[in-house]
Amino acid sequence: MEEIELYLEEAKELMEKAIHHTSNELLKIRAGKAMPNMLDGIHVDYYGTPSPIAQVASINTPDARTLVIKPWEKNMLNEIEKAIINSDLGLNPQNDGEIIRLSIPPLTEERRRSLVKQAKAEAENGKIRIRNIRKDTNDSLKKLLKEGASEDAVKTAEEKVQKLTDQYTSKTDEVLGKKESEIMTI
Repeated sequence: MEEIELYLEEAKELMEKAIHHTSNELLKIRAGKAMPNMLDGIHVDYYGTPSPIAQVASINTPDARTLVIKPWEKNMLNEIEKAIINSDLGLNPQNDGEIIRLSIPPLTEERRRSLVKQAKAEAENGKIRIRNIRKDTNDSLKKLLKEGASEDAVKTAEEKVQKLTDQYTSKTDEVLGKKESEIMTI
């Protein structure tokens, strides 16, 4: 019986992590506003070590359409500029010798739809993770049944796992809904 509770607790923790991961992936999809986390996936060569831009410079948003990157060491300006140009962001950095300024263009309707599609795909990946957790947990519960656990306890646990799955799937839908409205808001 105690083992069943452990499996349920573990399933809940893993589903929580799946939601967290999905939320983080959705954050990377830009919604037309300048956000420092847009640069999270970009690394620069810092004395032979690939480092995130945020570790070699400060990133600020003076307004909704501009990012300002101020490296802590001036010699990093060109490295940061090169990394941004080579990234898939499609942004054109302006280097004035002190800072790098990135102007975020407004999104076209077509681009917004494309970003919504990308967000939906990411949310679906999150739901798949949650369903896989349900499957793994149910498999573990079936093993317990074979090892002599009571059939009623396992059935009850499977129902709880299904409730958790439904709960976290709808949380994923909520996160997606917020992101979708953020993307489509002009």
